[in-house]
Amino acid sequence: MSSDADADLSDRVNNRSHRPSSTAFRDFVASGWDRTPLANVAPLPAAAWTPARRAAVSRRFPGERVVVPAGPLKVRSNDTDYRFRAHSAFIHLTGLETESEPDALLVFEPETAAEAAAGPAADSPEPEGHSVTLWFRPRAGADTEEFFSDARYGEYWVGPRDDLETMGVRTGIRTADSSTAMDAITKDLGSVSVRVVRGADQSVEQAIDAARAQVGADQDASVAGDDELAEFLSELRLTKDDHEVGQLRRAIEITRAGFDRAVASLQDAVAHPRGERVIETSFESAARLDGYGVGYDTIAAAGDHACTLHWIRNDGTVRPGDLVLLDAGAEADSLYTADITRTLPVDGTFTPVQARIYDAVLEAADAAFATAASHVHGPVRFRDVHAAAMEVIAQRLHDFGLLPVSVEESLSDAGQQHRRWMVHGTSHHLGLDVHDCAQARRDMYLDGLLEPGMVFTIEPGLYFKAADQLVPEEFRGIGVRIEDDVLVTEDGVENLSAGFPRTRAEVEAWTQRLAPGRAD
Repeated sequence: MSSDADADLSDRVNNRSHRPSSTAFRDFVASGWDRTPLANVAPLPAAAWTPARRAAVSRRFPGERVVVPAGPLKVRSNDTDYRFRAHSAFIHLTGLETESEPDALLVFEPETAAEAAAGPAADSPEPEGHSVTLWFRPRAGADTEEFFSDARYGEYWVGPRDDLETMGVRTGIRTADSSTAMDAITKDLGSVSVRVVRGADQSVEQAIDAARAQVGADQDASVAGDDELAEFLSELRLTKDDHEVGQLRRAIEITRAGFDRAVASLQDAVAHPRGERVIETSFESAARLDGYGVGYDTIAAAGDHACTLHWIRNDGTVRPGDLVLLDAGAEADSLYTADITRTLPVDGTFTPVQARIYDAVLEAADAAFATAASHVHGPVRFRDVHAAAMEVIAQRLHDFGLLPVSVEESLSDAGQQHRRWMVHGTSHHLGLDVHDCAQARRDMYLDGLLEPGMVFTIEPGLYFKAADQLVPEEFRGIGVRIEDDVLVTEDGVENLSAGFPRTRAEVEAWTQRLAPGRAD
């Protein structure tokens, strides 16, 4: 589309606006504001931990420029954006665990020979080998049009923003105005290698790719280098520091409050034609009131819907006698998320068939926990946790009379018949993303050894769809999953979600206690 056409479209969009533009208005709106710099600015909670993270990046990519974009605002529809969420690598390296700063860049610039010889100052937070700069759009003066007319950056629209100095205090990072950032990241590419986090900000990618092309860089090799950066930044989050573990504990605490609200809503859900949404909104109100919100779309699945693994429509009825599978996680204000699943009997008691299935899943989860804890006696791979759960699942399906082959044959790579009733994995890493560290290499993730500081889920399940003709009729329409969040420790594992009712008796007591009319 031509620039003229772009202008015409912009004019049409702005036809709905009544924003004043007279000189008198501009002069008046620019006057009379208290523009005292933000006071009492303190370092961010994560600021004590981020220098070590940035130092790891510097050590891994010596002599190279590394560009980590926050990413732009994402359009929901027309001129309405989603609430901003920066790329997780940017959050992890800057400590900006908030919904700021769209379009910012964190840039690692390799030191010159003279700078390297001099070394960093004794009190410098900079990693040895790189200078690090946070490029962002600082607050504009009240006498600028941006202040009152820019819905993206103007403080009249988005509230107080940092200037270069306050951002530096909060993050402990050198800051610069992003208006010249593109020149800084694309200069000298004939003599400096650059890596960029792809998929975060298309405009940054395109600028770097164009600059690479101008100096004749091999595009395939460059993209491969970018992929190595993405892998490393994912792997850097495989083990959590104490700050991160604390934030995950907070997210789980908020999630527990949300689950209590959801359990208390079960009878209201039965009375509502969209009962699943009663449960969903009960949880999500707690997540937003006590934390930042939800870390992923809530699954509130009643009856047969529990057999749809990612049921997020949540528009179904909740009937007496149903099981409700609630898979939900709150984000702390720091954006770290929990991920918990409980399967709840609407009537407060599991039927005998529901109980058999629930106990089988719980046994599988316990086996996974035991395998994870055994890392103190010898190496345990991440995949071994899943394998332990699958041994129990296969055995119990055999006991139910459902496996068409022996347990051993089903567990073999050539078999896997038991996976018909549990096609997902048992575990995934957890942190800033609900499926954290997703770009880590296979040998570091699936085949990686458990190490203290890792946080992941354990979440086996069994799902017998109503349409499944290979299971007894009394099994059909029953789905059960039990999910907890686990911290690997020096002496085993800690169930971070141990405060949630988990056994069948505990879950029944929970639902009965929080039923309307009962004391809390």
